[in-house]
This record gives sequence, C-alpha cells and structure tokens, in this order.
Amino acid sequence: MATSDPKALDLDYVRSQFPGLANGWTFFDNAGGSQILKGAVERINTFLFDKNVQIGGSYAVSQAAAEALYEARTAAMHLVNARRPEEIVFGNSTTALLQNLARSMHSQLSAGDEIIITVSDHESNIGPWDRLQERGVILKIWPLNKKTLSLDLADLAPLMSDRTTLVCVTHCSNILGSINPIREIADFVHARGAQICVDAVAYAPHRAVDVQAFDVDYYVFSLYKTYGPHYALIYGKYDLLLELDTLYHYFYGRDKVPGKLEPGNPNYELAYSTCGIVDYLVNLGEQAGETGGPRRKIEAAYAAIAAQEDALTERLLTYLRSRNDCMIVGQSATTDNRVPTIAFRFDGRDAGELCKAMDAEKIAMRFGDFHSRRLAEYLGLTDHGGMLRVSMVHYNTLEEVDRFTAALDRILAGQAGLAKAG
Repeated sequence: MATSDPKALDLDYVRSQFPGLANGWTFFDNAGGSQILKGAVERINTFLFDKNVQIGGSYAVSQAAAEALYEARTAAMHLVNARRPEEIVFGNSTTALLQNLARSMHSQLSAGDEIIITVSDHESNIGPWDRLQERGVILKIWPLNKKTLSLDLADLAPLMSDRTTLVCVTHCSNILGSINPIREIADFVHARGAQICVDAVAYAPHRAVDVQAFDVDYYVFSLYKTYGPHYALIYGKYDLLLELDTLYHYFYGRDKVPGKLEPGNPNYELAYSTCGIVDYLVNLGEQAGETGGPRRKIEAAYAAIAAQEDALTERLLTYLRSRNDCMIVGQSATTDNRVPTIAFRFDGRDAGELCKAMDAEKIAMRFGDFHSRRLAEYLGLTDHGGMLRVSMVHYNTLEEVDRFTAALDRILAGQAGLAKAG
C-alpha cells in the first residue's frame, strides 16, 4: 500500500467532471478506454468554434490556432515533465505512434542491428519492431519470469550485445497490472549503449509520469485511456528526435521537430484537449492542498488518485482471494507496484459467458487477451475465452466494486445451478 497520506479525493466533484458516468453504467473497462473529461470536450469545442483553421497563416485566427497547439504541447510537457514542448509528438494512437517511430528509425538501422522486446508487452510495442526483421534487424525476446511474473535484468543481460540499439518495454502490464522499474531498466540499457522505448498506456492513467526521472528515450501513451479523446502522444528526448527520419514532406528537414513526425499535421482540436486533462489534474492538486506550480499540482493529484485506486484494488482483490475457484493473474495483493487493472479466471468457466452475463447488470468489463496475446499464450491463458478483466480508475467507487462482486456471485451461482440441473 502507498505510504504517503494524500488528501482524499472529493469523489462527488471527480464524478461530476465525467458526464458519461451519469448514464447508469458502471465502467470497469477503463484500460480499454476511460470516460472523457468535460473540460477536454470543452477545449475541443473551443478550438473548433473559435480557431478552426490551418496553422501557419499570417492572419489572427491562424496565429491563435498555432498558439493553441503550442499550449497543448506545453500542457503535455507538464503532464510528463518533459524539458521542452517540442519533445511532445501527437498522433492518432499509441499503435500508430510506435509504427511511426519505427519508420523514422530506418536510416539508423542496418542489417544485423538488434532490438529487444518483451513477451509481456501489448502488441503495439512488439509488432512495429517485429516487422523490421524484413530489413535484416534481429529481434530478441526478453522473457517474463513465470514464477515471479516479473521482468528480471538477469534475463536481459545475456540478450544485449554491441549491436543492440533499442530495448522496448511496457511500464505496466495491461494484464498483470504490475509496474516495471523503468528507471532501473533504463540505467541498465543505457550503460550498455542502447536506447529504451516505453509503452505507458496502462501506467499513465494511474500514476504521475516523469520522463526526466525515468530517463527514458521514448515514452508513449493514449489520451483516450487518460481521460481525453481518441488521441495519443509520444515523448522523445529532443536530441534523439532530431536524428529521426522525417515522415512529412521532403522540405521538412531533420531539424523540424516535432512537425516532421506528424505527417499531415496533428489533429489540432484533439491535441488541444490535453489542456483540459491538465487543468483537471491541476485542480485536483489544488484540492489536495498543493500550492506550487503545475507540475507539483499534477504530482499531488496523482498521489490522491493512487490512494483512491489502492482502496478499489484491495476491495476487489479481497473478494477474489476469498473464492477458492478463482485464479488472479498477477499480484494478489495491493502494493505500490500494482494498478487497479485486475485479470482473473474461474475454474471451468468461460470468460466470455461471464462477461456477457455482466452486460445485463450494466457493468462494463472485458474478456480475452486484451491485445497482449503473446503474454496470454506464454502463460497458457487463452482457453475458455481467455481472462476476465476489471480495470478501474479513480472515478470508480467502492460501492461499484461491491455491486460488481454481488452480481458476480449471482451469475456464478446461477451458472453452477444450470450446470447441476443439466
């Protein structure tokens, strides 16, 4: 459990900022996509109504549009603690941004160069690097320790050589819910002359991101899983972004950062929504008593978010541990290294049937492998519909968890009764 004692969230205020929560559903599928903030939608509308023109013009509205895009990059800079706004690249999704990153590295890679991936990543941070094998790049796989369900540096060490250029790893598994020690991994990788690329989709909604403290080279996550619209951003160290190939027109030189990595330009209004996300986090930080700058308020907000999420996690894990027919996939205890993304299975039960039965309760969750198929296959968890997954965020409540577990008891008992009668 977290050792800090942050001020409790005002859940009435929090839930009032997410209009979608008023429609009668309990959303436990937040790792697939969170509800959007009212403030993010307002920013989108403001751009579309007041500044909806192409940047680069000399006239006032075009200048206002350019200022809005820079404001969005500045907000994202605060969100991840980058050094400068130009280190933020916007794009359609984490998947698309990682594919773009792989494309922009072509001139840096030669046949025989090596890239290391993990078996525990979402396919977004595997597929783009896997396809580089067509160009002669050698792909190596960092295995997950099946006993501890963790990534061990002792298993990474023998994979690295003087041809290793990049190590790709997830900050948090969207199945296991466990947080990897990214700074420790980054130090290990950098000491051996390679770079590190981190998929933070399953981490960023739950904990404060600090790319400088992590010392990562590339760091990517989706805004639509972090309280915004269907959009994403990737951070890259400025000097490294300069070295990437341009993905835009030929006259976008190597020094045109980040524009050269946003072909066709970013979606201005969706990028501008980042300001609404940061406004909300800053407000939460102020409610927690923080009086410093935006970054300190964001950190205070996430401390309060983590405390709320730890309570949710422990409530659900306590229930799951109490059942002798349930297998929790990953850590079965609430710790600082676990987020409220919890996968589990019930003996002999089909995950899809259980999930669909929950639909009638107006509780949204998910089953399957969650696009981390290689991990599901590696752990032998693809039969019986794969896994059930409850993925919560700070706007969820203990009452929602209790409603879910009561519904699950009814569904499991009902299915057991039908099986016995049959």
